[in-house]
Amino acid sequence: MDELPPLAAIRVFDAVARRMSFTAAAGDLGMTQAGVSYQIRLLEDRLGAALFLRKPRGIELTALGARLARPTHEAFDTLRGAFGPQNETETLSISALPTMAGNWLSQRLGRFQIENPGLAVRLDSSAHLVDFAREDMDVAIRCGAGDWPGLIAHRLFEVDFAPMLSPAMAAAHGPFTDPAQIMPLPWVSPRDPTWDLWLAAAGIERNCEPCAARTALELNVQLHEARAAMAGEGVALLTPRFFRFELATGALVQPFETLGTNGRAYFLVYPPARRNRPAIRALRRFLMAEVAADA
Repeated sequence: MDELPPLAAIRVFDAVARRMSFTAAAGDLGMTQAGVSYQIRLLEDRLGAALFLRKPRGIELTALGARLARPTHEAFDTLRGAFGPQNETETLSISALPTMAGNWLSQRLGRFQIENPGLAVRLDSSAHLVDFAREDMDVAIRCGAGDWPGLIAHRLFEVDFAPMLSPAMAAAHGPFTDPAQIMPLPWVSPRDPTWDLWLAAAGIERNCEPCAARTALELNVQLHEARAAMAGEGVALLTPRFFRFELATGALVQPFETLGTNGRAYFLVYPPARRNRPAIRALRRFLMAEVAADA
């Protein structure tokens, strides 16, 4: 005996759980709101428990609803991939952090698209953490330990960082022979905890009064911090891999080779149901080859 609930009810549950709205799900499915409510009620009766909590300002998934939502989304994503149009241009949507997107990924995506002419690529540059179940993103590049629940994570490269500054500031305060020379200079985003990690790697203790008392210019995005450093606003702690062009052209100076690390890395991530999608497999191979060539 097939114990699977009616497919129509499961499909409605998938739509409501994605949109967290009976009205929006009804619009997506071409149904009335009453029809959506009926299918959810039918499914809840079949399961013997509620899937949603009805509240004055919307709905929430119950514990059972949350447990069923992820595998349901993955199953329908697989079906959509199998039954979707095969002859139209496919779009691959990528979410990436601003500095990764602007200073590493974007300059490579043109080559990826040339290698995959039937594929359109859309890049979203944002620090927002994508919810794959509810947002129109296929993959993301995240920074962390690689332990995001319910996602496949492929390690790209380690996060490292070193102080960089403008040529004018380097000329005014150099030549640099001792990492301690960085201490009295103005820092960009001085409250960033990675400063302590770099200082430790350089054998310096951060125990001076000027460090604690300095006026803070807090930007907290490397792309912006690098622009501030190039403008002579101070010393920025940056990932050399992202600023090789600026270093090669002299727009930035890295006075010391010492690198700090924080145990984190950049990862390509996506839901398990998408692991065999040709576009994602192609992107994974391409990025791994780029990382190897960029080492």
